[in-house]
Amino acid sequence: MIRPVGSMTALVTPFKGGEVDVESYANLIDRQIRLGTDWIVPVGTTGESATLSHDEHKKCIEIAIAVAKGTETKVLAGAGSNSTIEAINLAKFSAEAGADAILSVAPYYNKPSQEGLYLHYKAVASSVEIPVMLYNVPGRTGVDIEPETVKRLLSKVSNIFSIKEATGSLSRAVKLLSENENLDLISGDDAINYPLLASGGKGVISVTANLLPDRISALVKAVQNENFLEANKINEELYPLNETLFIESNPIPIKAIMHIAGLIPSLEYRLPLTPPSHDSMKKLEKILELYEVKK
Repeated sequence: MIRPVGSMTALVTPFKGGEVDVESYANLIDRQIRLGTDWIVPVGTTGESATLSHDEHKKCIEIAIAVAKGTETKVLAGAGSNSTIEAINLAKFSAEAGADAILSVAPYYNKPSQEGLYLHYKAVASSVEIPVMLYNVPGRTGVDIEPETVKRLLSKVSNIFSIKEATGSLSRAVKLLSENENLDLISGDDAINYPLLASGGKGVISVTANLLPDRISALVKAVQNENFLEANKINEELYPLNETLFIESNPIPIKAIMHIAGLIPSLEYRLPLTPPSHDSMKKLEKILELYEVKK
């Protein structure tokens, strides 16, 4: 199995006239590939998967696979749901369509027990042969995949060996790494990409990489080459942007700044998400002046 590691982009989903902007979506993926991204992550939570229809969700995965075909960039398809049956269906579709691995967010809203989380992920992973990455983001889902559950899944399910950790806690990351020798820990918080990688993380799934895939790729490669001073320098360079991209709920700011930068022609969201406030737009315009955005 090809394990999803390295520089990965939590891709936004552009809309036009209320529909998925297929042409712009394909162009975004092509740009990611040209600028050094290792893995494309379509229809994760940054891709507004919670408000896409199942047909739209599947179409986005198909586009990512088609554009990445024949390149060195792989596809980590978003295949999560608060329903185990729906998550299984998305996982199976992704595998059959040609995705290299899937990312499955913890079931949201219904707050399952740790036993429920274990059985959920076991069922999803057992339905496919490709790798399944756990995605722990309790601030958005309302449930935490606790370290003991992660360890249990790694030991019992052969195609689970990675987790996207988005708790924002370095202590949690270090605990997971210290207790699981073969765990591929992936950063889900851009602000702490460098310290997590320097502690033994194997990659990042980045929101910032939508705008600056080349810099996120450079950061990851610097750590891989043990050039920690360079990696820390890039992390510090990106920190003001990373902070600004979360002044409102993700993906509101990242889509807005991409529109300002000319990367997506139409600034649209799916309700209940709405465009950023006037003040937020001004902050995004100002922070963008600090960075070179390659087209």
